[in-house]
Amino acid sequence: MNRFISAALSLVALVTAAGCMSAPPNLDVSLTRPSVDNKYVVTLQPPATPAAINQLHSWQVKLASSTGAPIAHARITVDGGMPQHGHGLPTRPQVTQDLPGGTYLIEGMKFSMTGWWEIKLAIDSPEGADKVTFNTVVSEPGTGR
Repeated sequence: MNRFISAALSLVALVTAAGCMSAPPNLDVSLTRPSVDNKYVVTLQPPATPAAINQLHSWQVKLASSTGAPIAHARITVDGGMPQHGHGLPTRPQVTQDLPGGTYLIEGMKFSMTGWWEIKLAIDSPEGADKVTFNTVVSEPGTGR
């Protein structure tokens, strides 16, 4: 029984420490980037106020062709997770509005812990299917960590 308790406590310590993993050095956290096959230029716009842990928040995505023309009426699927932890997003965010100028509203985003998160977008429009991944580092508000 003591080995079981010891193993359980070790696992709790490991999971707790894992939440504090730092992002890889030189992680690209740019908010505008081309899609994998260069069909789109995508800009991810986080909320104006950094989202608190375990709180729902909304993001916007601006989608343009490779020549800069706004893309309306695209289908965008949102996925992501924490590469260092091997788990996905704790919610299933969705594009809920097609706004003017090739802008889309993503609602239902939530981060369950601090650290490095990926936000993956699969895009489909008359320009074709493509995808893009953004990196973001979530820290505790006011701590910078």
